[in-house]
Amino acid sequence: MKNRKEKERITLQKIRIESAGTQGRGLARMDGMVVFVEDAVPGDLVDVEVFKKKKSFMEGRSIFIHEASADRIQPACEHFGVCGGCKWQHMSYDKQLQVKETGVKDNLERIAKVSFPEIEPILGANPHYYYRNRLDFAFSSKRWLDASDMNKEDVNLNALGFHIPGRFDKILDINHCHLQGGLSNDIRNAVKTYAKENQISFFDPKIQNGFLRSLIIRNASESELMVILVFTSEDTPVIENLMNFLTDKFPSISSLIGFVNPKRNETLYDLDFKVYKGKDYIIEDMEGLKFRVGPKSFFQTNSKQALQLYKIAADFADLKGHENVYDLYTGAGTIACFIASKVRHVVGIEAVPEAVSDAQNNAANNGISNVSFVAGDMKDILDEAFMTKFGKPDVIITDPPRAGMHEKVCEQILFAAPEKIVYISCNPATQARDLALFDEKYEIIRIRPVDMFPHTEHVENVVLLQKRP
Repeated sequence: MKNRKEKERITLQKIRIESAGTQGRGLARMDGMVVFVEDAVPGDLVDVEVFKKKKSFMEGRSIFIHEASADRIQPACEHFGVCGGCKWQHMSYDKQLQVKETGVKDNLERIAKVSFPEIEPILGANPHYYYRNRLDFAFSSKRWLDASDMNKEDVNLNALGFHIPGRFDKILDINHCHLQGGLSNDIRNAVKTYAKENQISFFDPKIQNGFLRSLIIRNASESELMVILVFTSEDTPVIENLMNFLTDKFPSISSLIGFVNPKRNETLYDLDFKVYKGKDYIIEDMEGLKFRVGPKSFFQTNSKQALQLYKIAADFADLKGHENVYDLYTGAGTIACFIASKVRHVVGIEAVPEAVSDAQNNAANNGISNVSFVAGDMKDILDEAFMTKFGKPDVIITDPPRAGMHEKVCEQILFAAPEKIVYISCNPATQARDLALFDEKYEIIRIRPVDMFPHTEHVENVVLLQKRP
């Protein structure tokens, strides 16, 4: 007898995928209802197994392809479809760019509801594989099992890889990842093999035990390599032996660092670390500017494309040399340092004190003196007293997190009344929401998307606003 879930299961026959929706899914329509479809590409004609039905939409997965889209390609990665990292690998890169550009336009029309000029062509990434300078891998003693594992008598449950989407306690064991090049895959696999051979326990997030917790690999344009291992306790002999193994096997590692994290969360900002080899930083070069990237530093994860993003922001601002610029959400001060030679003064504002310290060091190390960095919450400190102290801005460059800007920050920007605002966003939806607040006093002059994260639905978007006469 069928159970209740089996009775309620719905299969939709021959559904045409019209476009790409949220979370990397295809989007179709049936009888006025939106259907979000996993593993589908615009143009596919598919059968869909529905696993969620609401009043206005359904969610399902493609179970049979009647007609494959002309934009469907073979994914490069063996883990595609299980790993949630690159959900568009089955879509041609040209189509990905088109979808992202269309998405930016849709958000401006649907959410901002303001007039805007023609969107400039999206800047694609080159390369669009092996583009990340940082990857965070998790250890787990309860790895994700696929169908082939079910028929094996002796299954090793240890894994080193990525979280399964929606499952904090399950890790997909990764053999080869196409996101980070160099020695990344070799180092991860060597650590995993060493740990298994030496019977070092892997972390279990449910019961919070196990010794090996996470592995972070960072690389830089100057061929420098940082490897960070996170342990749950200070078992010195085990740590020393593992670090010596890595030092001997990978002599090109320029920074080998260990953290001990006994907490329930993964945050490292409040923890001390130990350097086992080399320096406590690596150097990222950006057109002659040298940025120190430490184990706790934030830096754009696609270095090459970040440089192009900053060039577009500077071009939009059309800086003449006399401007006082505010760089909101400055992070490690990369944008502030990048534009410093083109302006009179830059004030970088950032909520994270450690990032401000990195920004100050970056400016000092590059001999940049016309910058000031301030730690604080934008909505609390960006007031009249702040502008009296640092001078009113001629230009504001803002690059907030995915949630966008607090409404009070938007109000303070309107109060500051700069001639230009350059708004960089990794979330065109929240950016569009904020742009609506500026519409009364500012006109959108230029728009250009930048693809920082190929094979995902994410896109950066740069917008120039000019004060209305």
